[in-house]
Amino acid sequence: MHIIDRRLNPGGKSLANRQRFLRRAKALVRNAVRSDSKDRDIKDMDRGGEISIPLRGVREPQLRRSAEGGIREHVAPGNKEFLEGDEILKPDAGGGLGSEGSPDGDGDDEFRFALSPDEYLDLFLEDLELPELDKRQFLDTESPAWRKAGFSVSGSPANLSLTRTLRNSLARRVALKRPARDELQALEEEIARVEREGGDEQRLAELREELARASRRVRRIPYIDPIDLRYRQFAPYPKPVAQAVMFCLMDVSGSMTEHMKDLAKRFYALLYIFLKRRYRHVDIVFIRHTHEASEVDEETFFYNTATGGTVVSTAFREMARVIAARYPPADWNIYAAQASDGDNTSSDNETTAALLRHTILPLCQYFAYLEVGREEEQAGFMRHQSDLWRTYEALRDAEEGFAMRQVRKRGDIYPVFRELFARQSGAEGDAR
Repeated sequence: MHIIDRRLNPGGKSLANRQRFLRRAKALVRNAVRSDSKDRDIKDMDRGGEISIPLRGVREPQLRRSAEGGIREHVAPGNKEFLEGDEILKPDAGGGLGSEGSPDGDGDDEFRFALSPDEYLDLFLEDLELPELDKRQFLDTESPAWRKAGFSVSGSPANLSLTRTLRNSLARRVALKRPARDELQALEEEIARVEREGGDEQRLAELREELARASRRVRRIPYIDPIDLRYRQFAPYPKPVAQAVMFCLMDVSGSMTEHMKDLAKRFYALLYIFLKRRYRHVDIVFIRHTHEASEVDEETFFYNTATGGTVVSTAFREMARVIAARYPPADWNIYAAQASDGDNTSSDNETTAALLRHTILPLCQYFAYLEVGREEEQAGFMRHQSDLWRTYEALRDAEEGFAMRQVRKRGDIYPVFRELFARQSGAEGDAR
């Protein structure tokens, strides 16, 4: 029986060849995905799409004769000017008739192909993880995991262990002294030799009797017996699962321009896709604040508008309230990501620092602060340090698990996001 897989593959290509191509050109494809993601809208972040990579990155390796070394003297077909041994003059370095080359010296065409949403996200989120994800507990809602639990004499044919079955078969045949095929063949050859030589009839009868006895023993002792069969056995066991909660704190006050809010939402959109794609037991709590803070749903967080003054400490108080109500720090890995333009009521800076130092950071595994700014603030000029940034800098130097970054343009979001959530060397990242 032959089984042919005729399922449709992306672009009508062979799935095996496509996966091999993605593995071979992984670096080029990954760079193309990262470049493409910078200009995407928030709603399109989790979709596939077409990307382009240099044509040189898809060429198959080939073996060819080296152009260096050895002596080669031959006359090419169609030659009317040269004889064997003549030297061909170097052509003038004049203007050719071809098209103008690219300004960077790379004249290769680009190779375009489509990535599925799963392929796009796998490359997009590669090497990212939540740091310090270590607190674990048993969840009643988690389906049990399965692990090997030895072998049994009955089970499903799909779980048949060929190695253990053949080992039992061999041990049984050796113990019962079942004649091997070589022994039968040797007896048959000996009988044929004696018959050809016209040997002793008594010797010939003994050989025939021995062959008949061995044949009967082979038939009585099968090669595989039902008692030889062994099936792999699996037993359920409760699997410890790391629980995590991510608090998304976004400033939506009047000082946040549309450009700043777009940067913040892009950051949180990346974070949302990353968490939902990579982890199964991560809760996301959305908190937005002006001069007052409240927990909201996803739709309100990303799309509803609000305005007002800026009191950052209200967001931290709301976060502490939610933690006390639903997320015991002994059982949950707690993370927080804050986005703001850095403006805060001057009288609130001291309160904010105290809440962050004594209440929020002791509960958090990791705290990331993203300060968004105006696009016209270029890197070549002295940037204005906001009050909130200066307040947090003192805490960053004294506390572990606290990271700060600044962004001004759309294209900076993805590199900054990777810096904040890059996989740490030696980390397991197995609590999905």
